[in-house]
Amino acid sequence: MTTQAEQAQRLRTLHTQPPLVLPNAWDAGSARAIESAGASAIATTSAGVAWSLGVADGGGLSLSAAVGALRAIVAAVSVPVTVDIEAGYGDVAATVTAVLEAGAVGINLEDSTGGVLDSAAVHASRIRTARAAAVAFGIDLVINARVDTYMFGDGDRADTIERAHLYADAGADVLFVPAVVDAPTIRSLAADSPRPLNVMAGPGAPSVPELVELGVTRISLGPAITARAYALATAAATELLTTGTYDALA
Repeated sequence: MTTQAEQAQRLRTLHTQPPLVLPNAWDAGSARAIESAGASAIATTSAGVAWSLGVADGGGLSLSAAVGALRAIVAAVSVPVTVDIEAGYGDVAATVTAVLEAGAVGINLEDSTGGVLDSAAVHASRIRTARAAAVAFGIDLVINARVDTYMFGDGDRADTIERAHLYADAGADVLFVPAVVDAPTIRSLAADSPRPLNVMAGPGAPSVPELVELGVTRISLGPAITARAYALATAAATELLTTGTYDALA
């Protein structure tokens, strides 16, 4: 049986053999499906987990609910699991310890709270706290530090790179800049990032091979698959209950 420490090392190694492509999961069933499709690791989406439990993203998901979903996902797959812990659910050290106890070997940690960009110093402190908790636990946790300057800020490139260096110095292993899909910006960020760059792809973004050519190491989809799955459920149910037909399921 693969140990948690071995899974952590596997996840870390995957970042040295790009691209690491992560179609994000939200429950045990989606994680199994994604693993079956050939994924080398599973990343959760906090939005997807929240929606699957009937609550809103960005504050609706509690730590206990997130950890419960994580345990089910870890138990369902054999590949490394990295978990989206939003901005850390308040007590970052306790959160990191809880997700490590549940079997995670990586985290995604955001520098925004409730859609508002936090100060870089605050987030750097979170990263240092997360790293210290992981060291105390004895797992070489992969920390993916999310930089929300384009998602919730003004898209200032200088601020993004300054935050990237600060977060890297604080202990981040990967830097995640969502809401950027144009090739010139991605290439520029990848060139100046002090750590491997993660982008969130989807319709309108460059393809995986193109992203790799631009210098991207890690590619994820965020809640896109979850949103599409629930959109299909809504469309099929609406059709069934109104016209009594099934075309949405064809």
